[in-house]
Amino acid sequence: MKPVAGYLAGLLFGLGLALSGMTDPARVIGFLDVAGAWDPTLIFVLGGAVVTTFIGYRLVWRRGTPLLAGRFQLPTRRDLDARLLGGAALFGIGWGLSGYCPGPAVASLPGLSGPLAAFLAAMVVGWWLARRLSPAH
Repeated sequence: MKPVAGYLAGLLFGLGLALSGMTDPARVIGFLDVAGAWDPTLIFVLGGAVVTTFIGYRLVWRRGTPLLAGRFQLPTRRDLDARLLGGAALFGIGWGLSGYCPGPAVASLPGLSGPLAAFLAAMVVGWWLARRLSPAH
């Protein structure tokens, strides 16, 4: 049941991205272009996500335990290291240059284009490199 819930959550996330227009990299790049033809659409999508998360977390925490697991699994590390900061910087640079981040890129697969294929290939290579260079693996 747990994998089915994961797939359904991913499907809902992808549908939300598609309906909000966030699978269009021009919207994201337009949002980042504050000195030019700025597109504020992303603020409303982010605002909706923040409100939904705020309400959802309060409802979930009232249960005490998750529906499909024995306990909540929360991160325990609180430090900022070079891997975290470097990864965040690479994510931001890639998002700003391409207009895609992983969620919208996967949701955009039905309309595969050259730039999207290049982004997805770079993302897979990045994941592979991160795992190969990680001291934990």
